[in-house]
Amino acid sequence: MKHIIALFCLALALTSCEGDQGIPGVDGVDGEVAPAFEIELDFNAANNYEITQTYGFTIVPSDVVLVYMSWETVDGTEIWRLVPQTQFFDDGGVLTYNYDFTDTDFRIFLDATFDLGVLDDVWTQNQFFRVVVVPADYINGLDIENYDDIIQATDIDNFETL
Repeated sequence: MKHIIALFCLALALTSCEGDQGIPGVDGVDGEVAPAFEIELDFNAANNYEITQTYGFTIVPSDVVLVYMSWETVDGTEIWRLVPQTQFFDDGGVLTYNYDFTDTDFRIFLDATFDLGVLDDVWTQNQFFRVVVVPADYINGLDIENYDDIIQATDIDNFETL
């Protein structure tokens, strides 16, 4: 019985102890989960068939930059494809839309097995891209090829126009 009373007193003492209250901190600012941009590009010889754009902020090394291209519209719905995207032509030529990124900027560019100057405007003018900077915590388990999954998982409501 003495042991039960001693254990009860010990449990009561431990659950009723509370340390000093710390200094209240400043409330944090809610930030975006994944900053997102939309950019319309015209590829030409003057810009060497590429564009480099800064984010306006520095991303952390674990962040992942994904670029999607508006590939076509079906029944009024835009179809977005993850870049790189490759187009094979009947004459054996290969065109690739590609990108790379650093912690301060990204570059979207064309690569081909032929002279890019012979491309029809449909492949080079008024091309729309969406760039999403995704924290690595959100990437795990997601199909990054699926544009809708990425947008939903990162709760993106709108795209800043660059």
